[in-house]
Amino acid sequence: MRKTLLSMIAAVAIGGSSLALASAGGDGSGHGWQHGGRGMMAMHELGKLDLSDAQRSTIKQFARQSFGQLKPQMEALRQQRQAFESMDPTASGYQAAADNLATAEAGMARARVLQRASLRAQVYNVLTPAQRSQLATLRAQHQARMQQWKEFQAQHPVSGGSPAQQ
Repeated sequence: MRKTLLSMIAAVAIGGSSLALASAGGDGSGHGWQHGGRGMMAMHELGKLDLSDAQRSTIKQFARQSFGQLKPQMEALRQQRQAFESMDPTASGYQAAADNLATAEAGMARARVLQRASLRAQVYNVLTPAQRSQLATLRAQHQARMQQWKEFQAQHPVSGGSPAQQ
């Protein structure tokens, strides 16, 4: 049951933003829920909170509703993107279509941020005070590990590789 809940939340959180990014040709680095502190709490953090069955059910319901609300907009944006990508760059109206697509992409990015913020608040309100405290501790630990990793990377730069990595 726990794996099902985490899979569902992951699909909504990561899949929702990844779906939009993937269809945008993005690299999937939208940093949604998968990175604590930059969006929704990280999936591994939720898994460590010992949620009750009622909490899992409520969170699952929130996640489904949240994803369902953006799904039609994501599909419309995907179709608009496909239509633009199929246009010949020399066609009249190409720049206007690019401008319209950019506006739609910006609107979708805004909608995703607002959706994640709303979902994060809903999930946070389901947590007990002890779970909220535990979550804060987990986030602090995560931040410390990330800082250690950045320091390690700075001390041990990658040599060789492709020009993009240098």
